[in-house]
Amino acid sequence: MKTLNQFLAQHLPEHKLPQELASVLESVAAACLDINAKVRLGALSGVLGMAGTGNIQGEDQKKLDVIANNIMIDVLKANANIAGLASEEEDTYVATHENGGYLVLFDPLDGSSNIDVNISVGTIFSILAKPEGELTTESFLQKGRDQVAAGYVLYGPQTQLVLTVGHGVFVFTLDDANQFLLTKENPRVPESTKEFAINMSNQRHWFAPVQQYIDELLAGETGVRGKNYNMR
Repeated sequence: MKTLNQFLAQHLPEHKLPQELASVLESVAAACLDINAKVRLGALSGVLGMAGTGNIQGEDQKKLDVIANNIMIDVLKANANIAGLASEEEDTYVATHENGGYLVLFDPLDGSSNIDVNISVGTIFSILAKPEGELTTESFLQKGRDQVAAGYVLYGPQTQLVLTVGHGVFVFTLDDANQFLLTKENPRVPESTKEFAINMSNQRHWFAPVQQYIDELLAGETGVRGKNYNMR
């Protein structure tokens, strides 16, 4: 199995992508390894509970939100290829290296309400090319199609990194030696399934076609679909 570093060393040149991008992705992965260690120990390392602060979205922060955010910022600031950072937990962007060619945007710990009950959480990230000129808020407000890389790390029964640089999707699994190894290429959502997931608390806001679709799923084998579904 290829390590993440081996994969990037082969995959980026194949698609004429710069090696500086590999450096940025390796820094993101390194930060996530540190976060994984904190998540894994939980109460043993004193990271559970509330931080007593809030983020820019008005959400109460958990201790691990703050810890994960600090880890991401500290590790990524050390990379000279990164010009700026934007985090869900920060009021504004963080300027790093003036001559860096990339911007990294991230939610350091998505699903933090799950932390104290030991349900999976994750880190989400997006990497953009830095536009010419002075770094401003507008530098980060680019279209999704202009991302040069994106992915997430899921801290669950297995710690997995899911990554794309625009040429397929690749899944890496963390091994006992703390290395991300390539374990799946181009996963696909099945065309048919027996499960669906939706936030039912927002049902009153859905458009009529969505209401109808979910009603049909909930009707199960007695409805027009003739099939029972599980909801997650």
